[in-house]
Amino acid sequence: MTDNRDVVFNELEIDTLHEMMNISFGRAARDLSEVIDIYVVLSIPSMEVINASELPQFIQENIQEITSGGTIICQSFLGDYNGICLVVFPSDDEHKLLRLFQDQDDSFMEMMDDPDSEVFLEIGNILIGTCVSKMAELIGETVIYQPPAVIHSNLISTSLYSSIFDISNLALTLNTTFKFKELDLHCYLFLITSCATVPFLKKAIVDYLKQFE
Repeated sequence: MTDNRDVVFNELEIDTLHEMMNISFGRAARDLSEVIDIYVVLSIPSMEVINASELPQFIQENIQEITSGGTIICQSFLGDYNGICLVVFPSDDEHKLLRLFQDQDDSFMEMMDDPDSEVFLEIGNILIGTCVSKMAELIGETVIYQPPAVIHSNLISTSLYSSIFDISNLALTLNTTFKFKELDLHCYLFLITSCATVPFLKKAIVDYLKQFE
């Protein structure tokens, strides 16, 4: 699997994207902490540029637990900055999350038609909405969200991305792990865009850096 990051972006652009990732993912962790009243910490975000056809393998390598099943929340977003965001809950941890919500608010669970899916959608909406909207804000763009989907499967295939961008091209992946500090559980977030957005991102980085001159 080839990392084309240094080919697509120069060192300053990579550093700036890392700063934007830290701000966006950090805001998402804070917002989730406020909702569930549990301190959420995130791993150091990473960025890769890979062939889009390699995305299933890339995600599989970064989420070993998904081989035993799990839940994936996926949501695409459109605009000059466009792509898809995935929140992945490994099977062992998804049951812990459900118990956490059941313990905290039984009435909230009783109001749901499909409690399992809606809990994951709620967490996914917070992480995806905050992360994508903050990233879009930092690059001076607005996005339009498509309805989120819940996938109860260990299957991560190119069909998730083929409707968003050409899988024969490169893809930019930003990803991190959210860990619930008081509990032994975590979830993963992948923010994936096509490299067709690279020219827009490069211009946005220049504009972002101007405020510090």
